[in-house]
Amino acid sequence: MEKADLSELSFREVLAQHRSSTGEPQTKEIVRLALEKLKASGKEVRIYDSSKKLLGLAADGIIIHDGKPLIFEKNIEKALSGSYAYTVTENHLLYFATPIQDQYYQNAYVYEFVEDISYFYAIMDQIRYILFAGAGGFIVLITLSSLWIARNTTKPIKLLLGAAQSFSRQEFRRVHLNRKDELGMLADGLDSMGRQLHDYIQYQKQFVSNVSHELKTPLAAIRGFSQYLVEGETENKELQKIYAHLLQESDRLTRLINELLLLSRFDKAGSNELEARKTEMNELIQQVAMSMGAKAKDKEIEIRFREAEAEPEDKLQTRIHANVNPMLMSHAIANLVDNAIKYSGSPSLIELKLEHTPSEVVIRIHDQGIGIAGDELEK
Repeated sequence: MEKADLSELSFREVLAQHRSSTGEPQTKEIVRLALEKLKASGKEVRIYDSSKKLLGLAADGIIIHDGKPLIFEKNIEKALSGSYAYTVTENHLLYFATPIQDQYYQNAYVYEFVEDISYFYAIMDQIRYILFAGAGGFIVLITLSSLWIARNTTKPIKLLLGAAQSFSRQEFRRVHLNRKDELGMLADGLDSMGRQLHDYIQYQKQFVSNVSHELKTPLAAIRGFSQYLVEGETENKELQKIYAHLLQESDRLTRLINELLLLSRFDKAGSNELEARKTEMNELIQQVAMSMGAKAKDKEIEIRFREAEAEPEDKLQTRIHANVNPMLMSHAIANLVDNAIKYSGSPSLIELKLEHTPSEVVIRIHDQGIGIAGDELEK
C-alpha cells in the first residue's frame, strides 16, 4: 500500500510538471516520463487509460511501449472506480492497481505494478516453522515440567502410603520428608504416631508377658492345694465336689495363661519365625503326642500315633513333609488333643493318624468322647 501511494504521488508529479511546461498534457509523453520514474518500483510497471487500454509498461527496468494484453481486467475496472485492487497468483506475483486522477480529479489513468512476493511467503514459512518448533518445544517443556511436578508430588504421597501400610503390619519405621509444606507436616505427624504406637504396643506386650508369668506361680500353688484337697477328702462328698470344681477352674485358668503366653510369644516373634517352612510332620505329631501324654495318663487315656504303613526298608520314604509353621501347627494339634482328652471318658483311646496324597497332608484325630451334637456343628 505504501508503494502504491508513492507511485501515485510520483505519477501526479509527472502530470503537474508536464502541464506547467506545455500547458496541455500529452499522453505519450506523460506515460514515457512516468515509466522512466516508476520503472524501478516493481518487476513490471503498467499504465492504463480510462478505457482500460494499456498505454505502456516497463519490465525489469526496460520501457516497452507496445505492451502486453490486459491480464486482470477486474482490478483495472475497480481501480478506475476509485479503489485499490490486487491479485496474488500461484507463482506468488502480486498485481496491484491504483487509480491516478487528472487535473479535473477524474480517474484518468490506472497505475499497476507487479511484485514478486516469494520472499514474503518464505518469511511466513520461516515464521510458521519457528512457531511450530516453538510450540513443539513448549509442549515438550510443559510435559517434562508436568512429569517433574507429578513425580515430586506423588513420590512423598507414595512414601506416606507405604508408611501407613507398614504401620498396619506393626512395622514402625521413621517417616521423614525434608519439606515444610502440608506433606511434610503429615509425615511428621505419622512419624510421631508411629513412635507412640510402637511404644504402646511394646508396653502392652511386656505387660501381658509379665502378668502371665506372675500368675503362673500362684496358680500352680492353688492347683497343687486343690489336688491335695481332692485326694485327701474321702468322707464328705460335697466338699469333694467343691475341691474338684476348684481344681477344674485352676486348670482352666492355667490354660488361659498358657494361651496368653503363647500370644505374647507370637507377638515377640519376628516375621521369619512365623513363616511356613518344610517340616517333617511325623516328628511334629510324635512330639505333640508325648507332650500331652502326662495329662492323658491322669484320666487313664492312651494317646497313640499311627504312621502310614510301610516295609522296614521303606521307612525313610514314609517321612511326610509339609510347608507349615511348626510352632503354630503344634499348638493347633495340641488344642485338638486337649479337647479330646477333656471330653473323653476313662479309660479310652485317642488315635492320631497321618496320611498324605499327592496334593495334601491329612491329620486325623479319633477319640471316644461324647462328640458334638448335629445342630451345634455349624456353630
